[in-house]
Amino acid sequence: MCGIALVLSGGRIVVVPSAAAAAAAGIHPSDEGKGVTVDELKEALRRRGPDSLGCERLRVCADGTVLGGDGCGVGDGGDVGVAELCFIGATLQLRGAVPVSQPMVGHSGSVLVFNGEIYGGIHVADDQNDTQSLLASLESCCSCDCHVLVRDETCSCCGSVGKSVPQILSTIKGPWALIYWQKDSKTLWFGRDAFGRRSLLVHWPTPDDSRFILSSVSPRSFAINTSASTVNGLGSGANNEFSDSTNMSYWEELPCGIYNIQLKDFEKNAMCIKEACIIKVRKHEWMDSSLDKLIQWKRKSIVPTVDDLSFRNPTEADKNIAYKVLIVLRESVMLRTNVNRLFEGDLTKLKDDELAPIAILFSGGLDSMILAALLDQFLDSKWTIDLLNVSFDEQLAPDRISALSGLKELQRISPIRRWRLVEIDTALTHLKEESEHVMSLIHPSNTYMDLNIGIALWLAASGDGWVDGSICNMKEGSRYKYKSTSRVLLVGSGADEQCAGYGRHRTKYRLGGWVSLDEEMRLDVQRIWKRNMGRDDRCISDHGKEARFPFLDENVIRTLLEIPLWEIAKLDEPVGKGDKKILREVANLLGLKGAALQPKRAIQFGSRIARESNRKNFGSNRAANQASAGSVEIHQHTL
Repeated sequence: MCGIALVLSGGRIVVVPSAAAAAAAGIHPSDEGKGVTVDELKEALRRRGPDSLGCERLRVCADGTVLGGDGCGVGDGGDVGVAELCFIGATLQLRGAVPVSQPMVGHSGSVLVFNGEIYGGIHVADDQNDTQSLLASLESCCSCDCHVLVRDETCSCCGSVGKSVPQILSTIKGPWALIYWQKDSKTLWFGRDAFGRRSLLVHWPTPDDSRFILSSVSPRSFAINTSASTVNGLGSGANNEFSDSTNMSYWEELPCGIYNIQLKDFEKNAMCIKEACIIKVRKHEWMDSSLDKLIQWKRKSIVPTVDDLSFRNPTEADKNIAYKVLIVLRESVMLRTNVNRLFEGDLTKLKDDELAPIAILFSGGLDSMILAALLDQFLDSKWTIDLLNVSFDEQLAPDRISALSGLKELQRISPIRRWRLVEIDTALTHLKEESEHVMSLIHPSNTYMDLNIGIALWLAASGDGWVDGSICNMKEGSRYKYKSTSRVLLVGSGADEQCAGYGRHRTKYRLGGWVSLDEEMRLDVQRIWKRNMGRDDRCISDHGKEARFPFLDENVIRTLLEIPLWEIAKLDEPVGKGDKKILREVANLLGLKGAALQPKRAIQFGSRIARESNRKNFGSNRAANQASAGSVEIHQHTL
């Protein structure tokens, strides 16, 4: 997990989405924006990447000449006619044989800041870091204008030079967000993976701050106190790839995709209006056909025939299909839990009973139990697995009750393993300062539901709680304070969206049948980047931890789409049986008989933070329900 950012300023440049150029006429470039500073970005990013922090500054003249810099200074501007690019990279290094730092500068002078993990598409040697491997691949890319100008097919001028940047990025399996300066073409590339598993926020130029800024997270000062502004449709109504309205906050979630800005002879090639050179952001299509199919999320078999439901051996068929899902889930967890030489060296510094390189955000529910059982299969038995469970009602919260039950089941199927249940207890009334901090992390999300989920995830990811030695078979049965040192956290995100785990899925099925259910599930997957992943990534990584999402592995998504919908879920059956039917069968294959019967509970309800939040902000649960509290936007004075 890393924190990355870019500040593009100066040079009379105003960067806009492709359809919003005309709306930028009212923006006058200024080197002294009223927005976020480089130092504020550094401070926020350093929490995500505590191992190293670096800056690289380049200046690009109007004729395309590139001048080197001496790091990112206090100033955010540049000389007249010179565009300044300030790259910032904060690193949490988990892979590679030797420490590396970002930004990383290639032999050609290209610059890369990368936040992600590569599990396929680009070869990453055991002794290499992902960023090193990716930079080597990007350095071999063709830099001709055909690719920069969104003509990504192989062109005659390329010959055998190499692939384009979009072709390389489209092949990556795994979560990523990046910012890359391709020196030869004078082009800035940026983007995030097709499911938005890593956060990347964008600030579009406004009259108050004409800079173009990308960042993994918003500094606190520019999340809580920044009101929405209207900029004649810039970045919003003028281009529905971005906002849904013309009222936008300082930051927006960057939609999934690959983008570029070319600064080659920008005063000649840009559209110049009055004092500004308007440079358009171009969006590229994904170049991998198999990835494109996953994005479209089209299932072949949606509505069953009478034969599909009647003429088969249910038990045998269910096991065969569940086994296919188990195989790809097992591979996904394996890829995400390999402990490399660099990290393994750090573990030797810990006492035997503290060895816990990987933890699980743990509710004791179906998804987290499956992840725990699979992790047990790949992690050396000498290491402990930390199970991080958060509660706002101590031992009475539903998730605490199911976590205690789940711990016993894991101890039964794997008695050799040391399972450490970390009980993270708190009260919402004690979290005013923390709530304000989490509000900045979830930004630009801003509802009570987002905040409740964000606080629960943030506290769970901290790993700071208590361990009952009597139930975990540790510390001679004493209850003791403990803070998990695990830097990798497995999270069950994506399971409900793909396997019909939400209550609204049951409602859609009841009202509109299989087709309506399929449409709702597709909508959930295609908007998960905006509703879930960016927010969750920012809250978890704020502790210098890396969230990994095995259910959102490309092969897992592909396999689930190949299975008929009626094998994924059977929503005319009771809760705890028909919802996420396929995963319940996987749990049975793993010996998790109790987990296979667990009902779905969202973290805000299972931890009981939603109940406490409703009482605090609305007076009661009933009043909150009447006000549709989950979708109500938060105002600062109510925190």
